[in-house]
Amino acid sequence: MRPGTLWRLVGIAILVVACALAIYKLPMNLGLDLRGGTRMVLEARDTDTVKADEDAVVRAKEVIERRVNQLGVAEPVIYRQGAKRIVVELAGVKDPHRAREIIGRTAQLEFKDEQGNVIMTGNDLKNATAGPDEYGRPAVHFELTSEGARKFEKATRENIGRPISIYLDQELLSAPVVQSVIKDKGQITGIGSMERAKDLSMMLRAGALPVPLDLLHSEVLEPILGKESIDQSKVAAIIGAGLVVLFMLAVYRLPGVMADIALGVYGLIVLAVLASIHAVLTLPGIAGLILSVGMAVDANVIIFERIKEEMRGGKRLRAAIEAGFARAFGCILDSNVTTLITAGVLYIYGTGAVRGFAVTLGLGILASMFTAIVVTRVLITAVVDRNPERYAKYFGA
Repeated sequence: MRPGTLWRLVGIAILVVACALAIYKLPMNLGLDLRGGTRMVLEARDTDTVKADEDAVVRAKEVIERRVNQLGVAEPVIYRQGAKRIVVELAGVKDPHRAREIIGRTAQLEFKDEQGNVIMTGNDLKNATAGPDEYGRPAVHFELTSEGARKFEKATRENIGRPISIYLDQELLSAPVVQSVIKDKGQITGIGSMERAKDLSMMLRAGALPVPLDLLHSEVLEPILGKESIDQSKVAAIIGAGLVVLFMLAVYRLPGVMADIALGVYGLIVLAVLASIHAVLTLPGIAGLILSVGMAVDANVIIFERIKEEMRGGKRLRAAIEAGFARAFGCILDSNVTTLITAGVLYIYGTGAVRGFAVTLGLGILASMFTAIVVTRVLITAVVDRNPERYAKYFGA
């Protein structure tokens, strides 16, 4: 065996071990259709003061994304639907009612004096955290921006001995009497429970919605549906991969064995990459993986047919292998690039599960090219170099 081939084999072995460890260590994120969760359709509504135009809906979507991220939901799917609608898909959410309350609430915070003048709003907050007040009651402790601190200092100095009312979406939360001048920090009490204090602090950190959002539709998907889909997909994947393995062994014999080993490496690479980038695996994504299994072998078929043609033309095995890979490369590259372009278009313009399909399909194509052009070639070369004349009869020519 040539030294270069040995080192390539070592590199492939290291890659296989690294991929196996990544799959073992990193959990695979399952999408809404497999894991269950909540799906909501929200619609922006005009008010007397604000119009639900393009800019308002875009900003509302950004606020929702910040709120969902603070909820701790792994890989949420949030996208616009039409001019005024926003779709929110949260996989694995155990309390959909709380999620709807946090995501859909406008969270317009206002501080007003006795005369009803707005002193400052939630936009003047720098940070907000939940915690008990000096009496152990649930409260939200806030820190103000420099501009907010200037406003609040002026208002508290002018209202010592009088209350400053705190409203959330026109609902009175509390009306503490000002005892002294307050500069850059304060607290909101009268919240009710620590969970509500945490939710309120979360909404304040994420910012208020620029327009009200009406909940048009919501549904809770049970994970049992996902379990059935996963079980059926596993059966389909096993059957599909088994048929591909048998076909390659029957038609191509020794190269088929190498291709089947490369197929295993391909599967490890794809799953490891999906786990490493924290991709969300959906049912269409699984379909993309199953589809790419056949595509992973397609490049090997082209290569092996080229090798057989070269051997029929009178070339010895080692020369036929070199020529076969060289002649097949252009065809493999062209066919895979066109499919990659399609996957790219689906990812850019698609939403939700369509993008999941595009991601798995694109990764599958790249991994299949690598395993066919690099892994299969290294394996075949490593075997053939031991005794080219002996192994020529096992190439199905």
